[in-house]
Amino acid sequence: MQAEDSNLPLKGRVAVVTGASRGAGRGIAVELGAAGATVYVTGRSTRAQPAESYGQLLALSQLEALPGSVDETAEETTLLGGQGIAVRCDHTQEDDVKRLVAQVQREQGRLDLLVNNAWGGHETFTGVFEAPFWEHPLSYWDSMFDRGVRNHLLASRCAAPMMVAQKGGLIVTTTFWDRGNYLRGNLFYDLAKSAMTRLAFGIAEELRPHGVASLAVSPGWMRTEFVLAGHKTDEAHWHERPALARTESPRYLGRAVAALAGDAKVMAKSGGVHRVADLARAYGFTDIDGRQVEAFEL
Repeated sequence: MQAEDSNLPLKGRVAVVTGASRGAGRGIAVELGAAGATVYVTGRSTRAQPAESYGQLLALSQLEALPGSVDETAEETTLLGGQGIAVRCDHTQEDDVKRLVAQVQREQGRLDLLVNNAWGGHETFTGVFEAPFWEHPLSYWDSMFDRGVRNHLLASRCAAPMMVAQKGGLIVTTTFWDRGNYLRGNLFYDLAKSAMTRLAFGIAEELRPHGVASLAVSPGWMRTEFVLAGHKTDEAHWHERPALARTESPRYLGRAVAALAGDAKVMAKSGGVHRVADLARAYGFTDIDGRQVEAFEL
């Protein structure tokens, strides 16, 4: 690792953030950039060609176009002090992911951080979150597992050999976790998020002897582009919506990931699932509005 600059603590570090066109992934990528990292910003949406599988969610959100792209995120990442590199990658496709990792190896010679965030669960969202499991469509399984959990496993599988060879690195899996409580009303979502948490734990167990850490990070209720659209507001005016009082920006999660990436003792947290609110207190960071937002609990 290169020596750290106090203003850019991740300068010289190389990261891949999957599913970074918008939402959590974008918040993570730009905060890693603000800390000086080189960030490969990946996803299916480019400025020229947005992903085509969000028609149902766009209609529910009353949006005419899909917000965000890997290009826009990479540009913001660079603007904030890092180096953003946009790469179109369909994380359900093994060949795409292998090409991505090969590009990082060729251009950087190392990979310090993989953030598994690509999530297809929204592609089949019907607008009904809470319902008995027998009333939810089986398409939820396909999107949340085949295009959600599998994405995280595939990227980890392709990236692990590079980290093992360099005897160091960190894999972060974004999830949702509330102390083991059941996410009542959506069995598919509960199963998928639990699987991601267990995946991070299992990977940690296998990578521990090689000096590579793996952990899961759980944000609260984030004001993503789709959440803001659903409440007919934007980031500048969300305070006017009382229902959003418990929300946090995606960059709060990003600051948590940046803090973990800069922690020389992160191996002590390997295998665990860590709430952003708890990490904020431990590392002393705040959300973009200066608050330390409390954990979202059921």
